[in-house]
Formats: sequence, structure tokens, C-alpha cells
Amino acid sequence: MNKIFISILIIGSLTIAQLPLSSTVYAIGAEKSDKPKRKTQLVGPTVGKKVGRAFEAYAIEAEDGSNIDNALAMLLEIKGKKKYDIAFLNRFIGVMYAQKGEEKTSIEYLNKALLPDILNEVEQGDTLRLVGDLQMQVQGYKEALVAYDDWMDFTGKTDANIWLKIAQANLELKDYDKVVPAADKAIAELGDKINQNPYVLKLNSYYERKMFKKCVEVLETAVQVLPEVKLFWTQLGSFYAMIEDYPKSLATMDLAYKKGYLEKESQIKMLANLYAQSEIPHKSAFLLEKYIDSGLVKRDDKNLFTLANSWHAAQHIDKAASYYGELAKMTNLSKHYSKQGMLLNQDEQFAKAIVALKKAIEIGVKNPGRLNQSIAESYFYLEDYKKAYVYVKKALKDPKSRRTAKGWVNFIEDTAKRKKVSI
Repeated sequence: MNKIFISILIIGSLTIAQLPLSSTVYAIGAEKSDKPKRKTQLVGPTVGKKVGRAFEAYAIEAEDGSNIDNALAMLLEIKGKKKYDIAFLNRFIGVMYAQKGEEKTSIEYLNKALLPDILNEVEQGDTLRLVGDLQMQVQGYKEALVAYDDWMDFTGKTDANIWLKIAQANLELKDYDKVVPAADKAIAELGDKINQNPYVLKLNSYYERKMFKKCVEVLETAVQVLPEVKLFWTQLGSFYAMIEDYPKSLATMDLAYKKGYLEKESQIKMLANLYAQSEIPHKSAFLLEKYIDSGLVKRDDKNLFTLANSWHAAQHIDKAASYYGELAKMTNLSKHYSKQGMLLNQDEQFAKAIVALKKAIEIGVKNPGRLNQSIAESYFYLEDYKKAYVYVKKALKDPKSRRTAKGWVNFIEDTAKRKKVSI
């Protein structure tokens, strides 16, 4: 709370106090309404002078806050006799405590000022609103709602900021059904002025009630009126996925990516998963590779596994094998060496396949027969028929690979014999 605001709250009444007591003046700035205007109350001359000196003490620049303490000390010593003087003093003291950041003490004094309902019209209205704001700061949400309701009843006014605070208070109190009407009134009050907060409040209200289709409706509107808010786009993509509308989820996230709105690892990974789920694995792989290389997406085992799978699904066998190899070195897991070896075999990189497959067997696998069979095939295509024969014999010992191995035994024997190679 700054000095300009405190001056607005206080100085007007000090000026009025200098007028003759017989003058009839109405509160400056009060809106016209059907209810009778309050006659302006005046601070007594003695109290007014003392309050003026306290205000002068406050107005002195002091970085250590001693100006506020000095002003408060002076105000607390003043003894008013008239009801209005007492209410005015309590209000001024409350504002000073608010300036010090002592909200609870401030609220106590401000409520004392409000209780006799004798403050000038603007003073009473501003104090009600200030109490509401301070209650929000100390998480007195029920009390804040009462204060804002009293402010609206007293002034006959409403505004967007008050409705936003009412919506926020209800959200904090978990009265979720009351959040949306207040947020909608804030939107109506804002008119052409665009503010993202009411949409955020509505979204939270529906989310807490698991009304995900309503969340989608809010966000579909929000991205139209506030297209520059990046978070709304990614949230809309996420909520489409939550209601299992994956085509719209992909379209939204893809558009957000093209707009440059995806800035987090989770967002890139979500889009990559949507590409893969929609059977566009090459886009998933290109996206993941780009952002793993840039460092935005972690180069860890989970992300490398997804990347390797995406390249495999996209039929880029050499790339898939390469990433399975990196993954295998990172984790030292036989299943990754095994996958790398099988893919290298498929890609006719037989020498490299043999190294990877042997490493997998060395670490330990459940199905060594299948790997031995692949090693045998790799040696065969490298025309090393003797080693091919050794490994196909090993494959024969495993029931799961025996049938395939039997066919290859004869094939290797016949080929070696034809090429006059002793096995």
C-alpha cells in the first residue's frame, strides 16, 4: 500500500475538517444513486490538527519505516470524543497498520471504524473494500466475501476486480459452483478489456469438479480471446486428450508448436506421443531427436527408449539401432543390446550385430537360442561358415529356437560344402 493510496484515503477528510462546521458537503467521488446522500462528517478541530501532524510525520521519507511508526505513535495517543472522530482515527490507524504489513491488526481497527456506520460515504465504501482485500491477504476468505458483499450493498457498485476476488475466495473455500458465476460477471464487467484471470478461475472450478468437457469449453473460448497466452493452448491440448479426443489434441498441440508455444519438456513429449499414437512415428522421432539434442528433453533412458522405438516404427532401422546401442551403454541392460543386435542384423550390419548380440548373451538373457541363431545368420552372411555352424549348434539346444536352427544347420552345411570350407 503506497503513500498515494493512503493520501487518497486520508487527506480528503483532513481538508474537509478545515471547513466551517456549519458547512454541508457531500463525499467527493460518490456515484449518483437513489439512496439518500450522507452528510459529510467533520473531524473536530483539535483532533484534526493532531491527525494533520501525524500525517506530516508519515509523509517524511524514511527508508527504515520510522515515519510510519512515528505517525502511528502519534495517532494512538489521540483521544477522540465524538463518534466520528473515533471512527476516523480507527480508520487512519488501520491504514497505517496495513502499510506496515500488519494486516490482522489493520483489519481490527478498520472494523472498529466501520461498526458505528458513521464514516463519510466514500470513506465507508473504501474501508469496506480495503477490509475485503486485507482479508484475502490473510486467507480470511469467508470474511472477505462478507466485506465485498457489504461494499456492493453500500455503494451500489460492482467491478471486475471485485468479482475476480469473489471468485478466487470461493475457489479457496472450495465452493466451486460459486466460482463460475462470479468469473462470468467479471468477464461481463471487463467488456473489451481482456483479462486471463476469470478464465483461469473457471478452469480451476471445473477441473476440481472433474468436469473436463466444461474445461474444454472454457479453453476453446480462452484461446480465441487471448490467443497469445501460451498456457491456454497446451492446456486445451491436454484436456482434449483427457476426454479422449486425440485428433483435436494433436491438432491443437501441433498448432501450438508451430506458434512456438511449446517450451517445456513435458509439452514436447506430449506432442511426440500424440504423433506416435496417431501413427505418424517419423514426426515423433524427428521432434524427440531435435529436442534431446538441444537439451530441452533429457537424454535419459526413458526418452532414448521412446526415440529408438519411434525410429523403428518409422522404419529407420539404422537410427533405431544406433539409439538402442546408446541406450544399452547407458543402462548395461541385455534387452537393449539384444534389440540393437537384431536391428543391426536386419540392416545387414552383420559384424556390429554380432558384437551387440554377444554382449547381450554375456550379460544374460532369457532366450539365448534366438540370439545365437541371429549370430549364426550374421556369421553366415559374412561367409564365416565355421563360426556360423558353432552358433547354430548352440541355437539347437534351446527349444524356442530349435525349429529354425534345424533348417539353418543343413543350409550352412550345404553352403560350406559347396564353397569347400571345412566346418
